[in-house]
Amino acid sequence: MVEIILASKSKVREEILKKNGIQCKIIHSNVDEDPVKESLLNEGASPEIISKNLAELKANKVSQKNYNALVLGADSVIDLDGELISKPEDRVEAFKILKKLNGNKHSLISSVCISKNGSMIWNYTDKAYLTMKSFSENDLRIYLNKISDEALYSYNVYQIEGEGRKLFLKIEGDENTVMGLPVKKIKQYINSYK
Repeated sequence: MVEIILASKSKVREEILKKNGIQCKIIHSNVDEDPVKESLLNEGASPEIISKNLAELKANKVSQKNYNALVLGADSVIDLDGELISKPEDRVEAFKILKKLNGNKHSLISSVCISKNGSMIWNYTDKAYLTMKSFSENDLRIYLNKISDEALYSYNVYQIEGEGRKLFLKIEGDENTVMGLPVKKIKQYINSYK
């Protein structure tokens, strides 16, 4: 199988690839996502378009410096009734996000892009739907206190592969998508790549 470069700091994405037999080298894209999101939101872009654009930007940036390599960029966002919810900056913001999601159904959008020589050659976006149970504010605080800073800032406010699974009544869709990487489609593309 073709070796790829993963343009991500996400340990979970790296683990998903390795579990699926895809060898990867890690090179962080170091894209400053906030100004890109702000610009796209000002243009009226949907959460899905924002996710796609960020995945492509990350892949292209690393791809420009790694000639002939396949570079995989990825991005995940939460869409709550059209509102884009990004990773929290701190625990206060994480608590506000949990309060918004509390008792509601939202979608988690994961986009992936493969670039070569600075240009996108393939992309895919998948969506999963998550229905969060209803919790008291105190329960939400207890949950947050169990989560490490690294987990909190890396995986939005929940990790379904850890403590976060207990937050949900229902998860509809591919769990790899929820964890940030719709790996089945990536494998299909890489296996067909010549």
